[in-house]
Amino acid sequence: MDVSQSQKTFKVAAAQAAPVFLNRKATVEKACDLIAQAGREGAKLVVFPEAFISGYPDWVWVVPNSHGAVLNELYTELVHNAVSIPDETTQKLCQAAKSAKVHVAMGMHERNVEASNSSLYNTLLFIDAHGNIMGKRRKLMPTGGERLIWAQGDGSTLDVFETPFARLGGLICWENYMPLARQAMYAGGTQILAAPTWDKSDNWLLSLRHIAREGGMFVVSCCMAIRMEDIPDRYEFKKAYPEGREWINSGNSCIVNPKGEFIAGPLEMKEDIIYADIDLDLVTASKRMFDAAGHYARPDVFKFEVNREPN
Repeated sequence: MDVSQSQKTFKVAAAQAAPVFLNRKATVEKACDLIAQAGREGAKLVVFPEAFISGYPDWVWVVPNSHGAVLNELYTELVHNAVSIPDETTQKLCQAAKSAKVHVAMGMHERNVEASNSSLYNTLLFIDAHGNIMGKRRKLMPTGGERLIWAQGDGSTLDVFETPFARLGGLICWENYMPLARQAMYAGGTQILAAPTWDKSDNWLLSLRHIAREGGMFVVSCCMAIRMEDIPDRYEFKKAYPEGREWINSGNSCIVNPKGEFIAGPLEMKEDIIYADIDLDLVTASKRMFDAAGHYARPDVFKFEVNREPN
């Protein structure tokens, strides 16, 4: 993509927010308000947290799998509040993106409408500033206890999207630890990587800095900032957390440049939108010494291939 000089510098955003837990309708309304806010601030792109619609299933880490009745009830409610692509929810998000004139990367639980309609994917939906669905990313490998919730994605959604301002890719949470998934992003010429996550740890932040440098790209990491009070008391799994705990996840959303430097955030223990100015010349300059999918790739030694057949 040949981006004009006037388009090389622009603003992107990460919306660190809490969903209205397991309430799709209310969460979408909140998402639309945040999209409008990012648009008013002049952002070209706003990234939302992993599984924002309608909440990360943190109970997989605190409820034993032997508690089948509890897990069945939670899963059923999660499916009822999941998204089918396309549906009324995506229509509302697309209209919000169009009205705000901003690209959106939205984390959500997605139903497998092509089959049973009762299994879920951890999905990142990409919407352009004209309100069109560009595509989606289904997380390739749920981590640990997440495998009790989400099915595995496949290579058919491992895409990089052309936008008027940059090449946009996305990897969800610990997908970013998969070297070959990252290489698929590098090979696609990704200039901005959306990295929605549940991980707020220092190790995650260190990895983001490495990935930005390795890929020579900007990384937008967005995580939920969600308190205990954001989970309704009717959910029994709340009792599994230590007494007096305030935050289930404190966020630490950030934006990193190709030098591995934080240019926004990390933002902790607060719901807010963070912004950063993007200069694509930094992407080009970063490739002079090291280009993972270019002059440093050595295709005569290493062969890289993605199976893009739906599975």
